[in-house]
Amino acid sequence: MRWRPWLPACLAWGCVAALCGSRGLCPAPNASGPEPGQCPPRRAAELCAWALSSDSLLDPFPVDVIQENYVRSVRNCIFSVVYPTPFKSRVRLVAVSKAVLENILDLDVSVKGSSDFLEFISGGKVISGSVPLAHRYGGHQFGSWAGQLGDGRAHLIGVYTNRHGERWELQLKGPGKTPYSRNGDGRAVLRSSVREFLCSEAMHYLGIPTSRAASLVVSDDDVWRDQFYNGNIKKERGAIVLRLAKSWFRIGSLEILAHSGELDLLRRLLDFVIQEHFPSIAMNDSNRYLEFFSTVVSETANLISLWMSVGFAHGVCNTDNFSLLSITIDYGPFGFMDSYDPNFVPNTSDDERRYKIGNQASVGLFNLSKLLQALKPLLDPRQKQLASQILEGYGEHYHSRFTELFKTKLGLLGENENDNYLIAFLLKIMEDTRADFTMTFRELSEITADQLKELHIPEEFWALQDLGKHKLFSEWVTMYLLRLNSNNGDSDAKRRTRMATVNPRYILRNWMAESAVQKANLNDFSEVQLLEQVLQHPFQRQEAAERAGYSLRPPAWAKHLKVSCSS
Repeated sequence: MRWRPWLPACLAWGCVAALCGSRGLCPAPNASGPEPGQCPPRRAAELCAWALSSDSLLDPFPVDVIQENYVRSVRNCIFSVVYPTPFKSRVRLVAVSKAVLENILDLDVSVKGSSDFLEFISGGKVISGSVPLAHRYGGHQFGSWAGQLGDGRAHLIGVYTNRHGERWELQLKGPGKTPYSRNGDGRAVLRSSVREFLCSEAMHYLGIPTSRAASLVVSDDDVWRDQFYNGNIKKERGAIVLRLAKSWFRIGSLEILAHSGELDLLRRLLDFVIQEHFPSIAMNDSNRYLEFFSTVVSETANLISLWMSVGFAHGVCNTDNFSLLSITIDYGPFGFMDSYDPNFVPNTSDDERRYKIGNQASVGLFNLSKLLQALKPLLDPRQKQLASQILEGYGEHYHSRFTELFKTKLGLLGENENDNYLIAFLLKIMEDTRADFTMTFRELSEITADQLKELHIPEEFWALQDLGKHKLFSEWVTMYLLRLNSNNGDSDAKRRTRMATVNPRYILRNWMAESAVQKANLNDFSEVQLLEQVLQHPFQRQEAAERAGYSLRPPAWAKHLKVSCSS
């Protein structure tokens, strides 16, 4: 009989009397999704008709045998059972993602108005079928092995399989301490939670693989933070994001097992990840770990290329923040570039500029080398040699995908031996003029070829006007127009339409997030909600966004903003 953790009565939702009033028991919900041949269920308007399951994570692995929640070294398990610590003060709903609620979680957006939902997303209650877990992992941080890390303020509250058959793991970020909290308090603050909520959704709509965010709540509980690690400790408010991913396993999930010599558990976890998330790999294939590694190498190259194509810097590219599914996770001191600068570092605590935007591809290679190191105990000599060759191909994967993306951003069709030079030439004059990264490409999507040919840059194209100050701008324009003329079957109208679908007009700029945070600190959540709506359509001109100045030159004060790892 599989061990089941003790469920605190104060957190259990065992009947509708605790969940939906006194209207009688609800039919037992099916957390594993519709049966084959069944019609997909309608969206649930109440949580009593909805459930999670933790079985798929509890069944395959041993669980931490110590049930008490205190910071300690943990061994021989993947998860520790740990329940959220509810806030002591009133909790307010800041925002929800309607798309996540309705399209992923099968919940009608009207559920956001219920007290049950508010308790659920703030860690006040544990829903039917949920056994909250904290994941044990390790990682290399800023290039050095950091030992045991783990979910220090995240609780994996269950798995939901929706009407489309998609399996999603739900986490609350910020609901209190776990055995992996180290010196932390297990809380997240409003400042960082607003940023994570907005950026998770923004990245999705930019077409970049990412975790998702369903909701954001804030409390009046005091949380003390030294935001910039300068000794200036300030009081902030505790907040919680309900976030989702197909899997939260990361490179560090495997590293901790390899470093601890827990090779049987390493094999079990790796087989689980492959079986659940890499369906093209046969489980009876003796080279399945090699195939897994090859896929992660190519997909990681793809992910970082996508980051670069929108000017996104993750900020903390440690191995514990790199997903095995090659999705963007763990939004901390991230940033989108304003002016193009390969040395852009959003994280003020990165003194050595290790994770500057121009170094992300190299860091990806470093992280993949650590993944290979964790896999080596399971590989034979021939497989180790082949894996090393696969890793050597990472640079080619990255360069190919980077070039492909930037050719698309410039509207280039077909192949031309000078395309790499054309891209590098543009980026160099952007760097020299500190032209805005996002709006340079967007305005190239909107300006006509005739206007470029005449070097007639309308005033509204402020980023191109900055670029036009470079002495070599006209030379680049001549090369660019000549290259566009080689596009077979193309027209200028088609070119502009095509480019406008890949070059966003709106991104989550640091100053926009900061403005939303400042208002939210005053319980004005209007800008958080506005940004969440605007960033759902980053490629379309929107009146509300234009009125807010989201496509204009960033305000002067934006240059002095800092982003911190303290969250």
